[in-house]
Amino acid sequence: MPKMKLRTVLLAALFALSMLPCIASAQAQASPSPGEKPPVHQKSLLIQIEEGGWVMIPIAICSVLTFYLIVDGVLRTMPRKVLPPEHLEALKTLFPPGDYVGAYDYCKAHPSPFTNVCRIALSLLGEGKAAVEEGILSELSREDSKMQTYISYLSVIGVCTPMIGLLGTVTGMIKAFATLGASGIGDPSSLSAAIGEVLVATASGLFIAIPAFGSYYFLRNRAVKALHDAEDAVVMLFRKMPYELLAGVHIGDEKLYAGAPSWMAVHGGEGDEAAGAEPTPA
Repeated sequence: MPKMKLRTVLLAALFALSMLPCIASAQAQASPSPGEKPPVHQKSLLIQIEEGGWVMIPIAICSVLTFYLIVDGVLRTMPRKVLPPEHLEALKTLFPPGDYVGAYDYCKAHPSPFTNVCRIALSLLGEGKAAVEEGILSELSREDSKMQTYISYLSVIGVCTPMIGLLGTVTGMIKAFATLGASGIGDPSSLSAAIGEVLVATASGLFIAIPAFGSYYFLRNRAVKALHDAEDAVVMLFRKMPYELLAGVHIGDEKLYAGAPSWMAVHGGEGDEAAGAEPTPA
C-alpha cells in the first residue's frame, strides 16, 4: 500500500508538470489575434530592482558592506602585510649581535602584526622564558581578534540577507493575495508586480549571501595561515635566547608601576622591627 500511494503521488506530479506547457501555450494563444506575434517586453535592471520593493534598500546596503569587507579582509590578510619580509630581515640582523634595544625600537617604529608580537616579547625578556611565551600568545590572539572582527561581519551578512529577502517574499505574497482577493484575476498586472517583488527580493538576498559566506571562510583561513607564519618567524628569532643573562633587564619605554610592598619599607627609627613586621591589610 505505501508503494502504491507513492506511485500515485509521483504520477499525479508528472501529470501536473506535463500539463504546464499546455496551459502556458493556451494562455499565450488566447491573447493575440491569429497570425500576430505577441510583443516581447524586456525589463531593465532598474525596473527589476524597483519591483523588489522596500527590502532592496537594506539588501543594497548589505551589498556595499560586503564589497568593502571583502576588499578590507584581502588587504588585512595579505602575507606581505602580516609578515613583511623587510621587517623579518631587519630583525635577523639585530638579534645575533644582541641589540635587543635596537630591535625593540625598530618594531615600535615599523608596526605590523609580526613586529607587534616581537615588540611585546622583547619587552618581557627580563621576566623569563615563560613570560615571553605568554606574551607572544597573548599578542597573537590580539592580532587575530583584529583580523577576525571585520571578517566575521561577512558571516553576519550571509545570514541576514536571505532573511531580509524572505521578509520581502512574505510581504510580496501578502500583496499578491490582497490583490487577488480584491480584484480576482481580472487585473494580472497588479498580481504580476506583487509576484515580481517576491522573486526579486528572494533572489537578491541569495545573490549577496553566497559570496559573503564564501569570502568569510576564505578570508578566515587566510588570516589563520598568515598568523601561523608570523608565529613561526617569531619562534625562530627567540630560539636559544639567553634568558639567564637578561634576568631583570627592562627593555622598552613602558613605565613600570609595580614596586616593593609598602609594609617592607623601613621607617626611620624602627629598624629591623619595621622590616620584619607582618603586612597590615588595607
